[in-house]
Amino acid sequence: MTEDHARTRSGLLLGLGAYLLWGVLPLYFKALSALLPSEIVAHRIVWSLIFLGVLVMLWKRWPGIRAGLGSIRVMATLAFTAALIATNWLVYVWAVLNGHVLEGSLGYYLNPLVNVLLGVVLLKERLTGAQVFAVGLASAGVAVLALGAGDALWISLTLAASFALYGFFRKVAPVESLEGLSIETALLMPVALGWILWLEGTGQGKLAADPLTTALIVLAGAATAIPLLLFTAAAKRLPYSTLGFLQYVAPSIQFLLAVIVFGEKLTTAHAICFGAIWTALLIFAVDGLRAGRAAARARAAARKAAACVEPCSVP
Repeated sequence: MTEDHARTRSGLLLGLGAYLLWGVLPLYFKALSALLPSEIVAHRIVWSLIFLGVLVMLWKRWPGIRAGLGSIRVMATLAFTAALIATNWLVYVWAVLNGHVLEGSLGYYLNPLVNVLLGVVLLKERLTGAQVFAVGLASAGVAVLALGAGDALWISLTLAASFALYGFFRKVAPVESLEGLSIETALLMPVALGWILWLEGTGQGKLAADPLTTALIVLAGAATAIPLLLFTAAAKRLPYSTLGFLQYVAPSIQFLLAVIVFGEKLTTAHAICFGAIWTALLIFAVDGLRAGRAAARARAAARKAAACVEPCSVP
C-alpha cells in the first residue's frame, strides 16, 4: 500500500467515524432538553476544553499549542473558526430542542455541496464528469427539499455555511487538529464559563439538577471533541470534494432519527431529496473506485518501466 493510499484510507475511516457520531448527536441533545440551548453549548465548550487538556498532557502536545499561540496568522484563523463552530453548535442545538431536526439535516445535506464548491473554486480541485453529474443530482434533490423548508430555511443555510467555512479554514490552517481545537475552545472559554456561572447564580442552571443530567453534561466534552478531532484529522488527509460527499452520512442518520424516532413529518420533498442524494453518493463512490484502480494500474506500470535495466516494452 502506497503512502498516499494509506493516507486516503485513514482519512476515510476518520471522516466516517466523525459523521457517524454526529449523526446520533440529536439523541444526546434530546436527553438534555431541560437545559437552554445556550447552556448546552456553554457546557460543551467548558467540558471540551477539560477533555482536550487531558489529551494534550497525555500526548505531550504543548509544543504545538505554544507554536499556535505564537503565530498571529494561526490565532486570527482560529478566532474566526471558533466563532463559526460556536454559531453552528448554537443553531443546531436550538433546532434539535425545538423540533427542527429535519431542517438541521437539510443544513448538513447542503454543507457538502458548499464544500465541493469551496474545493473547486478556492483549492482548484477538479471533478470528473461523473462527479459533476453527482453534484448536480444532489443539488437538485436539495433544491426540492429547500422549497418545502418554509420559514425554517434559515436554520439549514446557517448550519451549511458555518460548518463548510469552518472545515475549509481548518483544512488550510497550519495547525494540527488537537492543538487547533484546544486553542479554539480556550478562546471561547471565558464567555462560556461566564454564562454558566450566571445561570447557576440566578437559579436557572441545571448542572446539579439530578445525577443523570450532571453525568450527561460532563460527557459533553468527549461528545463534542472526539468527532471534531476525527473530522479535522480527516480534512488534512482527504480532497475537500471527497470529504464533502462523505458528510452525507451524518444528515442521513439525523433524517431517519427525525422521522422514525422524533416523529417529525416526512414530506414528498424530503423523500425526493433523500433518494437523489444517496444516488449521487453512489455515483461518486463508484467513480472514486474506478479512479483509484486506474491510478494503481498507472503506478504499477511506472514501477515496471523503472525496473527495466535495458529498454523494454511496457504494455
